Amino acid sequence: MGTSVDEIGDTHHTGLACRLHIEFTETGEQFDGPNFLAMNRAYPEGWSIEVVEAIDSADDPGRVAAQVRVEHGADTFWCAGFYTVLDGRIVDGVEHWVTERSQAPPDWRRPFVTSAEPGD
Repeated sequence: MGTSVDEIGDTHHTGLACRLHIEFTETGEQFDGPNFLAMNRAYPEGWSIEVVEAIDSADDPGRVAAQVRVEHGADTFWCAGFYTVLDGRIVDGVEHWVTERSQAPPDWRRPFVTSAEPGD
């Protein structure tokens, strides 16, 4: 089960640094400091978030990658995020967001597909 927006605290109680900088590649938006947290709080109610996987970089200490799933009503969103962590807090990140099954696969890939449905 994911975390709801009501369960997210302020930057003091989260793993986010006050000097945080996050970029969304799909829109070009950039968020600094507490505005990132405020933006998430302002998102329409009814969503939950689940960190599916988080990986520390053995080659680059302080670098973390995460796969995140967000449920909001009938929609499922996925994020692949890459972050820099300093003193246990995220200070910088780039997030790549997609809406699950929002695009039809291109015809040219059809001969190579094993299955287009989950669990097949």
